[in-house]
Amino acid sequence: QVQLVESGGGLVQPGGSLRLSCLASGSIFSINSLAWYRRAPGKQRELVATITSTTRYADSVKGRFTISRDTAKRTVYLQMNSLKPEDTALYYCNVKAIRYSGDLLRDYWGQGTQVTVSS
Repeated sequence: QVQLVESGGGLVQPGGSLRLSCLASGSIFSINSLAWYRRAPGKQRELVATITSTTRYADSVKGRFTISRDTAKRTVYLQMNSLKPEDTALYYCNVKAIRYSGDLLRDYWGQGTQVTVSS
């Protein structure tokens, strides 16, 4: 089983910064991609950023957020700068991984970490 644990969320004022972390544990043969999603109250889940050999971002966060990974630590990060109230959401880590040779590529999700941007 693959487990993902997010951390780093909290309450921050507009214009502030936070760094989210997501630690992957368990049996992992290979990782195809890592990503951060978010779900704001009353809205659908939104893809925020993805990292493979390259990075991709939602238009709403380009220039403000940076996704990165530390393969040795099995951790993916989301550095969030210039935060806005509309960034308030529950942020989820997603990993597309294969647990063992011959396994199917599967999605794994963390429980989420809350980010609230408010003065």
